[in-house]
Amino acid sequence: MMRHALLAGLAATMLGACSAQARPADDDVAEAPARAVVETIAPGTLATRIAAGEPIQLIDVRTPEEFAQGHLAGAINIPLGEFDPEALPDPRGSERILYCRSDRRSGIAAERLAAASGTAALHLDGGILAWEASDFPVERD
Repeated sequence: MMRHALLAGLAATMLGACSAQARPADDDVAEAPARAVVETIAPGTLATRIAAGEPIQLIDVRTPEEFAQGHLAGAINIPLGEFDPEALPDPRGSERILYCRSDRRSGIAAERLAAASGTAALHLDGGILAWEASDFPVERD
């Protein structure tokens, strides 16, 4: 019985010590920087914005071979392996929208862009596969 009381006391002491360390004093609390978000855009929404003449810089992060097989009109090709948010061409007031085949690679590129810029980054939901499935046109080289 004495052993159970000792163990219970030891556990309570350790728990108290842990929770005291887990709660910093108000003076020690620093605000975490806001994390830029990654957002997706549906193919239909993108097509509507393009048709409306909105200024958009399309960046295809697939390989040059994939790009040549079909890409969105006006897109520039910057493969994910070469994607450097700091070295992107000036969008000149256009909103950047990234895409790839399915949206996995463009999601990675969008995370990099959001982290580097501190602003939201946008990429095509479902990639060019979703774009083509929606019967939107692609250019082929």
